Amino acid sequence: MTAPSAQSASSALSAPSARSYDVVVLGGGVAGCVLAARLSEDRSRSVCLVEAGQDYGPHGEGWPGGLLDARSLPRSDVWERHTEVYRLRARVIGGSSCVNGCWNTWGTHADQAEWERTGGAAWSAAALERHRKAAVQQMDMRPVPDGELSPFSRAALAAADELGFAHADMGTSGGPGHGTPLLNAVDGLRWNAAFAYLDPARSRPNLTVLGGASAHRLDVRGGRVHGVEVVRDGERVTLTADTYVVACGTYGSPALLMRSGIGPAGQLREAGVRPEVDLPGVGANLTDQPGVFVPLAPTDGLNAALAEQEARGELYGNRMLIRAASPYCGDGSWDLHILANAGPPLFGKLPPGQYEAGLSSYLMKPASRGRVRLRSADPAEPLDIDPGFFSDPEGRDLAAVRAGLGIVEDLAGSAALRPLVRQVEEHPSRLSDERIRARAGTYWHPVGTCAMGTEDDPGAVVDGAGRVHGVSNLRVADASVLPTVPAANTQLPVLAAAELLAEAVPRD
Repeated sequence: MTAPSAQSASSALSAPSARSYDVVVLGGGVAGCVLAARLSEDRSRSVCLVEAGQDYGPHGEGWPGGLLDARSLPRSDVWERHTEVYRLRARVIGGSSCVNGCWNTWGTHADQAEWERTGGAAWSAAALERHRKAAVQQMDMRPVPDGELSPFSRAALAAADELGFAHADMGTSGGPGHGTPLLNAVDGLRWNAAFAYLDPARSRPNLTVLGGASAHRLDVRGGRVHGVEVVRDGERVTLTADTYVVACGTYGSPALLMRSGIGPAGQLREAGVRPEVDLPGVGANLTDQPGVFVPLAPTDGLNAALAEQEARGELYGNRMLIRAASPYCGDGSWDLHILANAGPPLFGKLPPGQYEAGLSSYLMKPASRGRVRLRSADPAEPLDIDPGFFSDPEGRDLAAVRAGLGIVEDLAGSAALRPLVRQVEEHPSRLSDERIRARAGTYWHPVGTCAMGTEDDPGAVVDGAGRVHGVSNLRVADASVLPTVPAANTQLPVLAAAELLAEAVPRD
């Protein structure tokens, strides 16, 4: 196929006729930016990247300051506002890398063994290492600079030493311990996936980037995709390709498949969608990492020190973590992240010079599963999302979070932290199950709703190369294909997965 000439996002859909490409990538988030960049390296292959949110262009060309400021978690450019926190997801080129905390950690060898069992040898720890390194290099990840450690973060690291936690390299599998994450941020600038991956590729004549273009449905007939319906500025256009790659995220990817007739047949009929391919696993197996925040009261001295650091432009709420093991975790591994936060509140406001402080226990390997469903065939209708937090019948997840709250208690009472904060509640590990459920927040790391597995697995949606079972020219390549959540922040694992899956797309 002849590659189209380079076009700006504003002119690429100037006529309501179909546009043809070798590959159409649907979703310009973290995975989509990797896919568009890697696939377009082959100059003989035409690639179109479609993103529902705004494309602000290359770095330096009009990006909003809030999206660039790594010191905060912006809530603009999201799909839904004023909704449950677990539903928050970015709607902008670069995806969650534009709104998250720029943290990058890596999971355990057990995580990769789980993926290898369902996806094959390409997902082994040894095979993924090459993709992990490629992502770290492309995103220009770096250790936390010394000046970005607040007095509270420093004291929390000392408290972890006091409790006997060893130092751990958070950018590799390593083991339990304490340390700092790798950052894709430089001097307060959030270096997102669009800057790192897409900007070097934007000038390629075989790459078209369409911002503000929503993919409504795939035209699926006879086990093959014949086009994708995209709406931009009220104009409805059909894009066609040899290969379609869905990278709309853990919520958006199953939604697009289901609107296209790929999913649990009974549920699709209830939503007013005619089933084309009966795949019960689409939208199932939703896995996210719940946790509980325990507030602490900063001393006047800590507030003053944080205010001084904020005045220098170097105040970040959290720059440290502990990888810890609950009683349910295997030897040499971890299933908890313990975080220490001190800075402006994540939600709400405080008077000038006053800051929020606290410790959190996050469960990294939950047994509970949720789901994503359609309410109707209308793309504008909000999705029916149930995160399923603490729904495992054995109550293991509640017990694991409570074990983490025991570590929180010990940290709060440590010699290193006592001079900086006052405990608001004495025994958070004694919270009732009901109180833990009521106070649970999310780490914002959902995965699993288009899980990979073999074709005879009724819960599997794609194979290890991202190919959708029962549809010959359709793939999914984002966090939704991970059958289990890693014991890590998911940005680095998703970058590595997208690197892997980009290589799996055929070049013929």
